[in-house]
Amino acid sequence: NVRTTHGRAETIKDEFDFIVSRAVTTMPTFVSWVKQKVSKEQNHPLKNGILYLKGGDLTDELQVYRNTTIYDLSDYFEEDFFETKKVVHLPIKYKG
Repeated sequence: NVRTTHGRAETIKDEFDFIVSRAVTTMPTFVSWVKQKVSKEQNHPLKNGILYLKGGDLTDELQVYRNTTIYDLSDYFEEDFFETKKVVHLPIKYKG
């Protein structure tokens, strides 16, 4: 029940429950690229949206988003690489 697509956001025409990416730009810019590609139909306990691998201090970048969940990867992996890495879950809401 998993389908992946590897490509640039602007070339993808489908909709997905989750958009998964490493950090390629700031969250506001990325959201503008992909928000229309998130499916409105909910199939999971985790709300449809973006799962974004980011590093460093995200306080300023994410302050406009009230409903993010940040998962510190150092809680799951012991390697030094993951010490500052996080996965940000940003649910995408739709006006009903």
